[in-house]
Amino acid sequence: MNAIVQTAYGSSDVMEYREVNKPTPGDGQVLVRVMASSLAAGEYFGMRGKPLPIRFYMGLLKPKPGFVVGISFAGVVDSVGGGVTEFRPGDEVYGECHGSCAEFAVADVGPIAPKPRNLTFEQAAAVPTSACTALQALRDHGKVRPGHKVLINGASGGVGTFAVQIAKALGAEVTGVCSTGNVEMVRSLGADHVIDYTKEDFTKGSARYDVILD
Repeated sequence: MNAIVQTAYGSSDVMEYREVNKPTPGDGQVLVRVMASSLAAGEYFGMRGKPLPIRFYMGLLKPKPGFVVGISFAGVVDSVGGGVTEFRPGDEVYGECHGSCAEFAVADVGPIAPKPRNLTFEQAAAVPTSACTALQALRDHGKVRPGHKVLINGASGGVGTFAVQIAKALGAEVTGVCSTGNVEMVRSLGADHVIDYTKEDFTKGSARYDVILD
């Protein structure tokens, strides 16, 4: 099968599109035919090898041989490993695994779920890492409740766009911070107030917030 393999640390030039062995699912795993995969900050940090602790997972001097990039994906279950009863071949799923930028990827059953029928594979692949980051930050760590005032710095980014919608769903009054070109988009996501950071420094304003997600 074909996959995107990282051979060193540096710029995008360290990525190679090459043929690798097709993986086999073990107990508690499924083999997925990947229909779409998304990239987030984690892949960027991994590409550069910085911050340095990321190398304890990827490899100290260079990535481990045959290291396939990618975490978030959406696809169709091709086969299942031993003990798997939650999914069967043909199921459309999305979630996280290691090495999603490939034609096939092996995923544990824990971090995957049935793909919502109203989402395309491309849309579903954009959800796992960014949306879960926003959800955990606001619901689990920020303890956002109805009536809270929440500021999202970077509201037009991968995590930020989900954060605006999640904060609104939790009942918060949301202020999004973004650049001029993204003001209307952030407002369309449900932000009650939008600050254009090229025109206003929110850190110097008088407004106070219960939760700030940066």
